[in-house]
Amino acid sequence: MDSLTPVKLLLASGRRPVGMVLPMDDLVVNKELVIPAAELRWRFDPAGGPGGQHANRSSTRVELSWNVAQSSVLQRGLKERVLDQLAGDAVDGVVSVRVAESRSQWRNRQIARRRLADRLRRAMRPPAPPRRTTRRTGASQERRLAAKRVRSETKRLRRKPEID
Repeated sequence: MDSLTPVKLLLASGRRPVGMVLPMDDLVVNKELVIPAAELRWRFDPAGGPGGQHANRSSTRVELSWNVAQSSVLQRGLKERVLDQLAGDAVDGVVSVRVAESRSQWRNRQIARRRLADRLRRAMRPPAPPRRTTRRTGASQERRLAAKRVRSETKRLRRKPEID
């Protein structure tokens, strides 16, 4: 049996670590993509807002970044699709998520991980098949023309009467 470190004991107990910085695990996006923790870049800043001195002194705002362009875990076709989908959001191939919702850095880290994974899942989705154009049914065309006739008659009745 391997020895349990204090971190493993804390995690095994199911308690939320308070005031303890834990090493982050790999980010599981889906069954095809797991981003190694070494490729994720974390940055922490004071968040500001309510909270008094705690907010001014604690670095609770979290920015999580991942360089898609230089990543070794994506295949070329999938990498191109992700970069195309995130073209407006990714700067030089780097996708970033910024979170300052909570006063807890630990909670903000969890939220950032979830948001990045969701964004990447959406970007990895294959494009929808193109819509096949279909003809209008005869009944729908008839309904459209009947509605136009009713509208035309309504507008005709609103006109000023013609003088003979």
